[in-house]
Amino acid sequence: METKNLSVGYSAKGKDNILFENLNLSLQAGELVCFMGPNGIGKSTLMRTLAGLQKPLSGTISKVDEKNVALVLTERVTVTNMTVKELVTFGRYPYLDWRVSLAEEDIQIVNNSIAQVHIQHLTEKKITELSDGQMQLVMIARALAQNTSVLLLDEPTAHLDLNNRVEIMNLLRKLARETNKAILVATHELDLALQTADLIWLATYGKKIKSGVPEDLVLTGAFDEVFQFKGFDLKTGKVNQEAHRGVKIKLVGDGHHYLWTKNALERCGFTVDANAAVIISINSQNSLTWELNEEGYSSLSELVKALSGVVYQARLPRSSSRRISSRAIQVLPLPVGAVTRTSSNSMASRASV
Repeated sequence: METKNLSVGYSAKGKDNILFENLNLSLQAGELVCFMGPNGIGKSTLMRTLAGLQKPLSGTISKVDEKNVALVLTERVTVTNMTVKELVTFGRYPYLDWRVSLAEEDIQIVNNSIAQVHIQHLTEKKITELSDGQMQLVMIARALAQNTSVLLLDEPTAHLDLNNRVEIMNLLRKLARETNKAILVATHELDLALQTADLIWLATYGKKIKSGVPEDLVLTGAFDEVFQFKGFDLKTGKVNQEAHRGVKIKLVGDGHHYLWTKNALERCGFTVDANAAVIISINSQNSLTWELNEEGYSSLSELVKALSGVVYQARLPRSSSRRISSRAIQVLPLPVGAVTRTSSNSMASRASV
């Protein structure tokens, strides 16, 4: 599917309300494209236009006709007395004659579509008995049963929990590669789109769409420009944390244990610094533990509580040249009722070397 100088929107009282203009985009076979942008910018309108449900204001859509496009919307089916298999079978209705009789080929396509999304165990269930995640899988199966080269989905992960969102996005990526379909997904799932999409269409406030691989759009600042993140650094994928405790910690470890320990410390207001005097070591050889001043902790919760309830003092006389080690810093529990934030002149602590 390709667009040439495509403009979409609405006409009212003889005046065009243009949402996107002069779009030159393409959907390639075997690719998963995620369409992203702020709420209300016109994503659903473009999806309906590409599906042939709404006429463009100007420009053309080529290399595919509307009969070869399947569309999955977010509206829930309200019919009550219908099974999953019956709903999936509706995907074959555009190809049936007036007798509405399924041929052997139609039955095989329906069964294959059900198998592709792994819902064989649901075929005889009523659609009113399905969860939101299951219903979304059924709607994808129905779209697959249409056997089109292009599949459009408008926010298929809306209102789903994390596990179902991941399942849907991984399924769509797999379907694009295994069935060689061009799949376009309008979504707000930025984290999943960055990890699953082959290409991203990013709607801008200038009525344009930027197209590129996820990593390029991150590194060029395109996402920051459109979404104007507040307290979130997309380049690191982390929320900006305030180091309000004023305590620097050297963290020794590796792998995912190191990453999640660092996350916990920074989230709780500590700074992780390779040159800090206070050292926390991660031991993951037998059972996972953290060591601070020869004390072992079996959970991050215990470690953070220990850090939060102490005052560190690592000062030595200026004339001293003796090196401070992690064991040279004593951890002093605060007295009950003590104020945890003190000035440097009144800090009650001591160091031994």
